[in-house]
Amino acid sequence: MTSPSPFNLLRRFLLHRHLRFPLAPPHHRPWCTAATPNDDDSEWKEKKEEILKDIEPLVKLTKDILHSKRYKNGQQLTAEDEKIVETMLAYHPHSEDKIGSGLESIMVDCHPQYRKSRCLFVVRTDGGWVDFSYHKCIKEYIRKKYPTHAERFIPEHFKGGKLII
Repeated sequence: MTSPSPFNLLRRFLLHRHLRFPLAPPHHRPWCTAATPNDDDSEWKEKKEEILKDIEPLVKLTKDILHSKRYKNGQQLTAEDEKIVETMLAYHPHSEDKIGSGLESIMVDCHPQYRKSRCLFVVRTDGGWVDFSYHKCIKEYIRKKYPTHAERFIPEHFKGGKLII
């Protein structure tokens, strides 16, 4: 009987080694960690649910204010609603510019440029008024309260600038 050639021995060795030690185990992480947002899906799902649970009451209230018949165009919010929306306004990236000389009240009206769209307005103490986006307020709130998860949550739940819950 002839001995196997060195090539056949090497082939058997590599084949046997590959079957025992696969090159990439199923839980192998790619070298680039920035491209692996799904490292722990269960942790992400829990955090996502926490964020949604946190912002959902604000979103529902704001949508109710804008889309129900509770407020007519040009009408100021009730003290209770205004207090909640004013807290949310503090998170707007340009809140100081929006408030300007001071906040007198918050009202609902049609957007001056997009007449079919109702939005929230800051009524200033000097008589001026300016619209503000509650979406921007919520995004900034998420960035401040959930900094490690915000950049994943926001693109998933804000499509075309609108919040999708």
